[in-house]
Amino acid sequence: MYKERIVIKVGTNVMTNKDNRIVRPVLSNLVKQIAELYERDIICVLVSSGSVIAGKEVLGKSKIKDKTQRRQVYSAIGQPRMMRLYYNIFHDFGMKCAQVLPTKRDFSAGVHRQNMINCCEGLLAEGVIPIANEDDAVSVTMSMFSDNDELASLIAQLINADKLIILTDIDGLYTGHPDAESSDLIKNVNPNDNLDKYIKDSNKGEAEGRGGMGSKLDYAQQAAANNVPTYIVNGKKDNVIIDIIDGKAVGTKVSL
Repeated sequence: MYKERIVIKVGTNVMTNKDNRIVRPVLSNLVKQIAELYERDIICVLVSSGSVIAGKEVLGKSKIKDKTQRRQVYSAIGQPRMMRLYYNIFHDFGMKCAQVLPTKRDFSAGVHRQNMINCCEGLLAEGVIPIANEDDAVSVTMSMFSDNDELASLIAQLINADKLIILTDIDGLYTGHPDAESSDLIKNVNPNDNLDKYIKDSNKGEAEGRGGMGSKLDYAQQAAANNVPTYIVNGKKDNVIIDIIDGKAVGTKVSL
């Protein structure tokens, strides 16, 4: 048994540069921290975006007019590329990883949910890091997650995680625009707090991921309400995951 179980969600904006290209050193820094936690007897589940943008890098501009079908194609091409990247990086750190591609029905009560639990528990028991991403290649509207923030929150609750860490490209929730001098970082949030006044809609391209800060907070509050303390932090900062485990005050903590 491990001392702690942690779910880490990494978004597309963390792993890409301004040209929307995947930056391998960012992924290496992430895996390095997971490997360090493993040495401390803390096991992680990684929820990773990136398959759509990885597919778009390979295929380039698609001729497909239908947006949903285009996303399916990008994802189907990009997912093995993402796993090859992760496989090689985890291997460099002497670790094993595995691919898990759930759809929303896998969290409904019944045999699908039990299969998800069995899969995750089996991998964790073997010391293998599950890497989960929505199965965009087959998901349709009725079985889609709103984004990987929702998937991460559901997995954290499914495995009774001790913490959920959501990595984004800003330091957390601010009272105003993150770049404004008058804005302050909100360090603590309760699951019942109304945060609408702090949330601004984001306009993202189709390969940039579907979740904004509002989504992150919604699912962070849901996880926290179910006894999974959740942290929204800047995933581009070195050792931010280790800092959380070491009890340092970073980002925004959502907890009861």
